[in-house]
Amino acid sequence: MTDEQLALQAVSDAQRILEEYLEPRPRNNERIILDKLVEVLERPDLLVAVHRMQHGS
Repeated sequence: MTDEQLALQAVSDAQRILEEYLEPRPRNNERIILDKLVEVLERPDLLVAVHRMQHGS
């Protein structure tokens, strides 16, 4: 998977998590949502890919 594909997949996953959070229902799951977002956005392979894209490697 290319760096761009990894980044696009992570954004897509994060959007899906946020859509779930924004559904109308009682809000008592903020910590779970935050944990899911961190899990998606702090993956080591994603961090490396974003670093390479930022530095033109």
